Amino acid sequence: MDEGKPAYKRVLLKLSGEALLGELPYGIDFKRALAISREIKQVHELGVDVAIMIGGGNIFRGSRGVAEGMDRVAADHIGLLSTVINGLALQDALEKEGINTRLISALEIRAVAEPFIRRRVLRHLEKRRVIIFTAGLGSPYFTTDTAAVLRALEIKAEVILKATKVDGVYSADPMVEAGATRFDSIKFLEVIQQELKVMDSTAITLCKDNNLPIIIFNLNVPGNIKKAVLGEKVGTRVS
Repeated sequence: MDEGKPAYKRVLLKLSGEALLGELPYGIDFKRALAISREIKQVHELGVDVAIMIGGGNIFRGSRGVAEGMDRVAADHIGLLSTVINGLALQDALEKEGINTRLISALEIRAVAEPFIRRRVLRHLEKRRVIIFTAGLGSPYFTTDTAAVLRALEIKAEVILKATKVDGVYSADPMVEAGATRFDSIKFLEVIQQELKVMDSTAITLCKDNNLPIIIFNLNVPGNIKKAVLGEKVGTRVS
């Protein structure tokens, strides 16, 4: 591999809603959104097509609503709308960095976002626009992880970059077990058999069935997104 040459031509970056928290206990730290946007810009400037799937956990999690007695469908829809709010913030941050973007929502909200029309999204990517996918798949019971995998397959992304707060996949929760070991690489089947918390089982199975690799890495280390795109060893590769 040539030094400085991307290992992938098209990637899907999965960002959790918590990525936008920064130092805040709740909501959106716009300075953090700008910092992430600068990281994405580095990748975009390499000539790589970038799409992003954003979560909404910094605002509302459907699972939390259900735990408090809400109807699952209503709770999940609130969670999906939270991702649209995050997408708007990220769009603003990216455009302040001079990047053309398109905000796509799986729920119809025409005043702020385009609906998902595959051919239109592919055309945006061809025109070097960064795509921000929001509202998951627009349906309850499906996580934004599963949505990320499906959208990645639809746009023919070559890899999913899952940005987290840990530096890869561990044999157990490293926040709880000090002796947990980190994997440099691991197979999909091992993730499923060991019930490792990489993505939900539907997302992992979809990746396995379609041979779509995932790279899990620490978003809080500057330059990690670019390193992953360049094919450098960062985090854990699931394939």
